[in-house]
Amino acid sequence: MTNPPNGTATETTGLVSGRENGAADNRRKSSMTRFFEFFAHKNHTAGMESENKFVRIPALVVQATKVTLYSNYVNILLVFVPLGIVAGVMGWNPTVVFILNFFAIVPLAAVLSFATEEISMKLGQTMGGLLNATFGNAVELIVSIVALKDGQIRIVQSSMLGSILSNMLLVLGCCFVAGGIHNTRTGTAQGIEQDFNSTVASTMSSLMTVAAASLIIPATLYAAMAGSEDNIKHNISVLSHGTSIILLILYVLYLVFQLRTHASLFDAEAPAEDEEEEEPQLSPWAAGGVLLVVTIAVATFIGLILLPIVGNAAEHVTAIVVAVKDKMDLAMGVAIGSSMQIALLVTPSLVLLGWAIGVDMTLHFETFETVVFFLSVLVVTYVISDGKSNWLEGSMLLGLYIIIALAFLVYPDDATGENPNDGDIGGKANIVARSFWAVASSAGF
Repeated sequence: MTNPPNGTATETTGLVSGRENGAADNRRKSSMTRFFEFFAHKNHTAGMESENKFVRIPALVVQATKVTLYSNYVNILLVFVPLGIVAGVMGWNPTVVFILNFFAIVPLAAVLSFATEEISMKLGQTMGGLLNATFGNAVELIVSIVALKDGQIRIVQSSMLGSILSNMLLVLGCCFVAGGIHNTRTGTAQGIEQDFNSTVASTMSSLMTVAAASLIIPATLYAAMAGSEDNIKHNISVLSHGTSIILLILYVLYLVFQLRTHASLFDAEAPAEDEEEEEPQLSPWAAGGVLLVVTIAVATFIGLILLPIVGNAAEHVTAIVVAVKDKMDLAMGVAIGSSMQIALLVTPSLVLLGWAIGVDMTLHFETFETVVFFLSVLVVTYVISDGKSNWLEGSMLLGLYIIIALAFLVYPDDATGENPNDGDIGGKANIVARSFWAVASSAGF
């Protein structure tokens, strides 16, 4: 039998050398590698560089989804999101619903924090905080509109005031405490205090003072007109409508001031030379899309399931997380910026919407609520005036929030003062006026 020349393939070559089987293994390995890169590789997705938009856009969506899911290990709890929604809609046991949605809101808060940081890396901490506050307050606006259409004016007013106080005192206090303690232990910021833009803080606190005045004036007018024969409700409505329009104009002017004419004042300081600047993992459009999707998911929980329990919990967690990372300008934008947006944009919009649909929604809040709001703005103004924060200042804000919570706990439900003929309103007006004057005088106003 004649042997074939060297290098000539026969029917037994593949079995002896294994080259044919090796090529098949390589093809199978290549297929598995492509599958892994498309669905599991964090930094790349096949098709992202394709010139065909029908290939490129889905690949970019998949890539943004992967980066978001791999951003934090707690995102594994996202499996509880559909379970929580089903449990709430199907009317399961309240305890089961609470537990499922408690685990679901944790990864949603983490994703929201991640998307906010990604936007702030590319567009700046000012824009990141503004977008986070806007998306978070959009949820509350929708819920409030539904309540307003049902004529639940007191619920809407209480919701607005509660959101403002929780952002100014609870969230900002937690940011200062968490960031201050972490900074003391790790030395992530210079010295023993965290810094933020004092000009921005001063501007925000000034606008919040204007918002407080917009509630004080209707309450004072209501008390002053107790003995008048004029229609009190009509006069309060006219004042509220005009004030709401002015507040909306002021908020628009603030946005122009913040984003256009004085944008340089709101820019965060550049990182120090020994600090590595973080690189964003998502484009602004991708991060914005993630922020929108997560906000809709959170709105589902807040509107259908957890409204009385968590409110804007996801946005609150975002502010605390970025404060721990020493991004105090971003934390201030989420906390104070959200309160300011509710006071200058959301509440006036609801007043004007009530005017349009025939619901008597005004800026006349209860006297007790108005005083609480004014004192809270005053304390926050003092705390943030120096552009520095520490855990003790955060403890002060948390302490005031707890005091206010205790006060509302013992505040009687029937102490509404809706009837101007009930009680000595003239005497109450004098007491309120003297209280405001004493506080303002002590503050140096």
